[in-house]
Amino acid sequence: MADLALRSGASPSTITRLEKGEPGIGIGTLADVLIVLGLAERLGELIDIRNDELGLALTDRSLPQRGRSSQAARWRRRGEGGVSSVGDASDDDGVAF
Repeated sequence: MADLALRSGASPSTITRLEKGEPGIGIGTLADVLIVLGLAERLGELIDIRNDELGLALTDRSLPQRGRSSQAARWRRRGEGGVSSVGDASDDDGVAF
């Protein structure tokens, strides 16, 4: 443990706290330890939000249940604001395209 602390630039007590899983250990310290151990690729897995089931569930719960549509989408649903089928391509203001 002392060698790991020395090589990662952390104190032995920090390494002990990291091993116990205590909160408050900086992500930089964790990255340094993973690099020393040859496990740098694991850091990518740890910070990938797709692996955070709790975070994803909380995000899904906080999303709005019903969103608002844009005005253009509402017009399309009602059939308004479109190009007429007669070949007169103009908008509501009479401007031809």
